[in-house]
Amino acid sequence: MRLVLVLGDQLSPDLTALQKTDKSQDVVVMAEVADEASYVPHHPKKIAFTFAAMRKFAARLEGDGWRVAYTRLDDPQNAGSITGELLRRAEECDATGVVYTEPGEWRLIKALGDMPLKTHCLPDRRFIASHEEFDTWAKDRKALRMEYFYRDMRRKTGLLMDGDQPEGGKWNYDHDNRKPAPDEVSYGGPMRFAPDDTVQEVLDLVRNRFGNNFGSLDDFWFATDAGQARRHLAHWIKGGLPHFGDFQDAMLDDNRFLYHAVIGLYINAGLLDPLEVCHEVAAAYRDGDAPLNAVEGFIRQIIGWREYVRGIYFHEGPDYVTRNALNAQRKLPPVYWGGPTKMRCMQQAVAQTQAEAYAHHIQRLMVTGNFALLAGINPAEVHEWYLAVYADAYEWVEAPNVIGMSQFADGGIIASKPYISSGNYIHKMSDHCGQCAYRVQDKTGKDACPFNLLYWHFLDRHRDRFDGNPRMGNMYRVWDRMDEERRKTVLKEAGIFLDALSAGAPV
Repeated sequence: MRLVLVLGDQLSPDLTALQKTDKSQDVVVMAEVADEASYVPHHPKKIAFTFAAMRKFAARLEGDGWRVAYTRLDDPQNAGSITGELLRRAEECDATGVVYTEPGEWRLIKALGDMPLKTHCLPDRRFIASHEEFDTWAKDRKALRMEYFYRDMRRKTGLLMDGDQPEGGKWNYDHDNRKPAPDEVSYGGPMRFAPDDTVQEVLDLVRNRFGNNFGSLDDFWFATDAGQARRHLAHWIKGGLPHFGDFQDAMLDDNRFLYHAVIGLYINAGLLDPLEVCHEVAAAYRDGDAPLNAVEGFIRQIIGWREYVRGIYFHEGPDYVTRNALNAQRKLPPVYWGGPTKMRCMQQAVAQTQAEAYAHHIQRLMVTGNFALLAGINPAEVHEWYLAVYADAYEWVEAPNVIGMSQFADGGIIASKPYISSGNYIHKMSDHCGQCAYRVQDKTGKDACPFNLLYWHFLDRHRDRFDGNPRMGNMYRVWDRMDEERRKTVLKEAGIFLDALSAGAPV
């Protein structure tokens, strides 16, 4: 008899470990453990979502004939770690070994590999590209750009393909997906599910154990099983997908979701199959229910970006999360934990994160991420924050997005230039600036938008690195054409702001 480990982000009936073992004699091990719930201070909603979905998946496996050894967080016998629970269950069941599907985090891969038990690690077949396939694609390439990998995934899956050519004649419709915030949003947001008895029991447990973590447990509405997740997907395809492409980069004070799918947490936990989701989205285009720019933009995020960042994470190895190419050393300031700020865009993004354990990609990249990069915040601290506060965050997907895409800490493996902007981008894509204490139109002075000051300060202090970057030449030419006294004023005022930030003062 063997133990079959199922982790909290592996809640899929077609998980490799379940497919390669025998329900008539092997025992599934699932455990809510303190180590996994607290290695970073996870958002309470993320913990509650994971535990509730785990409990429901365990019940599903039992209904399918599996014997499941399930350990709840408050079980007095709980060993506190995945490896501890496996050792305890192995002794209890007299197991000959452990079969598991590869985790999405180097930390767990090492812990499981170091156990004094016979183990068999199987590849995670829920992804389109294997590690070997990605490594083959990456070999001898001067730059590992997602666009070319994405085209290979389109060819492999056949999604949005017309023979050997892309549907509509173009691979990428991103230029159609950058409209500013609309005056009205016709979609009511994600489907909400009232907590049932299982979910409520978990909420009470999490509130008792993790109630002091950053994040609110109020108004918990996530789907916690595959059936609910599929209902939400159908709801979004009908109401959100048609306008998703147009406004996927927009931000609004009074609407946290706009037309976004909000299914990353369901896919990453295993409640939805990513390829099945893409086929349903593609069907909406074929049936005339959604435009090509929306459908292509969504599918690119799944089979392109999601697969690509997983490939980068495993290709680059365990030290990837420690990289700091720009030597950013400032501590993460209190504003990220809900501290007071006069910056409306930061306040909105952090408050939404605190309430929902969710923010969409532009809020993460061009508000909280952009601010951290411009301010020179240590990428390791930024990485841990994103990993802690979002319900869809697991290290394989979060680390490349933060270390690579957002913070340029990998030195340009993912991004060909830093993703930075002044306040003008946020003003264009949102309605935040109209209610901000700072003035986005002011480039200097006491009311100047901090993004305006920090943008030029970043370019100036990193000139040796980026001056020769062909995508940044125009930025430096604008800086060089500025009056010398104005440049001095910008750098002085940016320095004052950064000193206040370092001192923990509200900004």
